[in-house]
Amino acid sequence: MEEQIKHVAACQKRWFIGFWLLPIVSMLIGENCENWVGMYAADARTVYISEALDILLTAVCVPVSLKLFAWVLTHKIDAVGISDALRLYSFWSKVRLGLLALPVLAGFAVYYLMLSNTGVLCAFIALTASLFCLPGEARLRKELCID
Repeated sequence: MEEQIKHVAACQKRWFIGFWLLPIVSMLIGENCENWVGMYAADARTVYISEALDILLTAVCVPVSLKLFAWVLTHKIDAVGISDALRLYSFWSKVRLGLLALPVLAGFAVYYLMLSNTGVLCAFIALTASLFCLPGEARLRKELCID
């Protein structure tokens, strides 16, 4: 059992590190590929629609990722045995990071394609929200009520 808990906690940490590598890779690609940077900056309509969709995506994904996990934790994960709870906890933590990755990637795409600061602001909002998802063995034990 202890080995399973440590494995799930280590896996969550790896996924979290991978999540934080997304903006770094996005910035490296954006700064080194000059062909497509600012490609749509002159088209005001495209910039407006992209910014609006990015803001909407961020406004939906951030609260949904945080509240959905809390709801699943209390209604689904707490109702099963410990081995199934660990499996579900791992799965829903990945779903939560995936939901937060959407505005990060979209934000950096809007930032580099449209040269719009709104995109990077939305990406930073999602990155800040991910700090509420910091993984760790102590947090896993607390959320799953494991003594």
